Amino acid sequence: MDATQFLEALNELAEQKGIKKEAIIVALEEALHKALEKQISGGHSNDGDIRVKITEDPAEIKMEYVRKVVEDVQDDYLEISVEDANAGLKKAKYKAGDEFAEEQHLEDMTRVIANTVKSVLKQKISEAEKESLYEIYKEKIGEMITGTVEKCDDRGCMVTISGNHSLYLTRRDLIGDEMLEMGAPVRLYVSSVQGSEEGKAPQVRVSRSDAGFLRRLFEEEVREIYDGTVIIKALAREAGVRAKIAVYSNDPNVDSVGCCIGVNGSAIQKIVGQLGNARDKEKIDIISYSPNDALFIIDALRPATVLKLGLFTDEEGKKNAIAIVPDGQLSLAIGRKGANVRVASKLTGVHIDIKEESMADEVSVELMTVADIQEAEKVRVQKEKYEKYLSQVKAQQEAEAKAVKTTVKEETKEVKVAPVATTIGIEKSKPQQIVDEPEVEIPAAAVEEPKAVSKETVVKTTTSIESLERALEQDKKREEFKATQKTSKRPRKIEEEEVAHEEVKVEEAKPKMAIYTDEELAEMEKEDQEFIEEDYEDEDIDYDEFDEYYDDDEN
Repeated sequence: MDATQFLEALNELAEQKGIKKEAIIVALEEALHKALEKQISGGHSNDGDIRVKITEDPAEIKMEYVRKVVEDVQDDYLEISVEDANAGLKKAKYKAGDEFAEEQHLEDMTRVIANTVKSVLKQKISEAEKESLYEIYKEKIGEMITGTVEKCDDRGCMVTISGNHSLYLTRRDLIGDEMLEMGAPVRLYVSSVQGSEEGKAPQVRVSRSDAGFLRRLFEEEVREIYDGTVIIKALAREAGVRAKIAVYSNDPNVDSVGCCIGVNGSAIQKIVGQLGNARDKEKIDIISYSPNDALFIIDALRPATVLKLGLFTDEEGKKNAIAIVPDGQLSLAIGRKGANVRVASKLTGVHIDIKEESMADEVSVELMTVADIQEAEKVRVQKEKYEKYLSQVKAQQEAEAKAVKTTVKEETKEVKVAPVATTIGIEKSKPQQIVDEPEVEIPAAAVEEPKAVSKETVVKTTTSIESLERALEQDKKREEFKATQKTSKRPRKIEEEEVAHEEVKVEEAKPKMAIYTDEELAEMEKEDQEFIEEDYEDEDIDYDEFDEYYDDDEN
């Protein structure tokens, strides 16, 4: 047999199965080892030393049957005598203790042994495929994949995924009594992946009946669920019969149930259309999630109407509920074959027992009407909002108090005063670079009374006297300018004695507009003169008598 052609066939097989060629070579070596061991031992012992090695460069298949060379043979399957080992050789090559390797050829294998190689190789390749699948899908648990139906019968379907890997779908992994068509594409949900490290053969399990399959369909068809605005809080399903999904909206302005149904039911119709071709379509109930167990159970039992509800805990600590429905709705609440109440129990995590209204008196558990439950929930929500508001106010007050405390602490920090600089002398000398020395803080305890120091500190500087004088002059002008500026300080009270009395300057008379003209004034003066002359020209006045009168008054 040409080993090169044989290895080329292995390459084609590796591409077809989607596995590594090295894995096929290892599988073939193990198959040849088992077949050769079975042929030599006759199926009675597996202790023989059979060596099989397949190499690519050079292309070679090497098989050897190794026995130990001994003087006295006890087991001819494991040992060979020195004479038999050197038989046919011109010069003795083997001695006691050596290994005698007898080469085996593929042409010497019987048909039975060849079939053994075939079956073992097929099994090993299948295991290699599963191992390859495990490496591909171990990071895809909970995701949707698409496959092609190879064949389908009453027991299940064979589906091809990734082009060359085959998986088997059992009847319980299908939706109800659906029948898939050969060659048709089918969507699958990766429910679990099991590796060889767990002690079992690698296995990838896919399903269409898993609750995760329905969850992924909602995420794909409802945009609000995909972007996280609407959250699926709980989901329970009996594939092909009924499913219930509880949704919750993070945005109070978004209707979670309406988003899942879609405009005119468009979203839910697309989802139901992907749930197989069974005679009876799977019914899906979409409800609003509530943290209140009682309200959650009332919604989960739809389409039945709950009148009263009682909650209690049994001896094992499990939650239980008794729901009272109107007479005639018992079968509706239970559902076909009990599916409705079972799915509702899975969804809520509470075991639910349903009774009609006429049997309510027989119940020993305290029952509450739906109106009372809703009112209690309303009060609880208001109380929760009030407590949340109080916590926010308290947190804000604490933050403000902390900020005020920090501000006061910063304002009361001790202000560090720089030490007074000593008088320095300036010596005219050669220019040297000025080095700024760091300011050193001296402890208060170390400060002593200043003593007379006779030594004068001399600092050499590169600044000339003229530049220093100019700088001092500029500083002086700057200070004078600041002094002339108005300040916000309140001036002190000035005493009366401090007020400098100055002569009041009389403002010069300014020419004003004349009311009468000169001619009018002259005319008015003439009339006055004539009036005086007319009044006093006929009177004889004795002025001496007036003088005597005033003299008497003085005396």
